[in-house]
Amino acid sequence: QVQLVESGGGLVQPGGSLRLSCAASGFTFNTYMMSWYRQAPGKERELVATITSTGSTNYADFVKGRFTISRDNAKNTVYLQMNSLKPEDAAVYYCNARAWRVGYWGQGTQVTVSS
Repeated sequence: QVQLVESGGGLVQPGGSLRLSCAASGFTFNTYMMSWYRQAPGKERELVATITSTGSTNYADFVKGRFTISRDNAKNTVYLQMNSLKPEDAAVYYCNARAWRVGYWGQGTQVTVSS
């Protein structure tokens, strides 16, 4: 049925880049607002970036200028391009889909930033 599957996480050195992908299925993707969240050990889940159904974006202050969220409605996929990664960016990154009264979560993908 409804699925959000994240991929693209891994180990990267400080200053490096990763591109995360979230493949969606089982709902009308192009009508949903899509977001990326992250959660580090011992911390609460925090919003990283959002993109609306019309393509407008919003970013948390701590990633502005470094991360870019985008979506490809033809592929039912949302992306998070992460550049200039810092050790404090290490976390499990989660994809979220939100509409009027429903929301869905993926299982997350691990990002590790270490030298």
